[in-house]
Amino acid sequence: MSAPHAAIGLMGGSGLYALSGLAHAREVSLSTPFGAPSDAFVVGTVGDKPVAFLARHGRNHRILPGEINYRANIYAMKVLGVERILSASAVGSMKEAIHPRDVVVPDQFIDRTQRRIATFFGEGIAAHVGLADPICPETRRVLFDAATAAGATARDGGTYLCMEGPAFSTRAESRLYRSWGVDVIGMTNLTEAKLAREAEICYATLALVTDYDCWHEEEADVSVTGVLENLRANATLAAAALRAAVLALPRSRTACGCGDALRHAMITPANAITPQARVRLGVLLDKYLPQ
Repeated sequence: MSAPHAAIGLMGGSGLYALSGLAHAREVSLSTPFGAPSDAFVVGTVGDKPVAFLARHGRNHRILPGEINYRANIYAMKVLGVERILSASAVGSMKEAIHPRDVVVPDQFIDRTQRRIATFFGEGIAAHVGLADPICPETRRVLFDAATAAGATARDGGTYLCMEGPAFSTRAESRLYRSWGVDVIGMTNLTEAKLAREAEICYATLALVTDYDCWHEEEADVSVTGVLENLRANATLAAAALRAAVLALPRSRTACGCGDALRHAMITPANAITPQARVRLGVLLDKYLPQ
């Protein structure tokens, strides 16, 4: 599979379906062993750094969070040569002090999804990556600094609860999640983070707050109308922060272990991996397996 090279992947969420300012931009459509990604990638440069932008819901927002082909999206990023993914996504606030239009750059997740395929492994090969710290610390630090420089009211760290959706929380669920001490709630990012770790890609996300979910007694319950209004306000800031983070990222990864996540994760001996699995996951495994 031939494809242009992009060192940094940009994943746009609700409200961010394109990234202005990409030089030498062109569309690239890829196929993967896991099916088609959400849309064509837009590959170009920010400064002198090659990047690939993907709208995770499609450019016309036609894909629900539970319908996203996360494996195809991350696999295609790997094929493009991506070593770091900078994500942006809409979330609800679970704390009084985190207001709509604030930004959280989380460092932890809680998984409340139910129907997601969140691994490349199985069907002939078993592996278990470490996920104690699911966000790349080096990439997250750069993204937080870029968001602050872009004018965001940004929170450094926090826990993102990833729910299945597509319906928003019930009031009882929202109150339960608040009792757990989570900071924001969304529907997409943990699945991406898990697969990015298996693909040995650094991952960090801008969580763009649009609402107070439905726990806040003095605020209106979350609705698409209110979310869209705040999404439009957040989109310009998110794009500026992503562009600044691309420029600020060091060219080589030195302060994290994301690039070696599979080194000690595979349990299946190399000689027992099925030929089909070797072909399917070659882009992930070739550097570790005898040729």
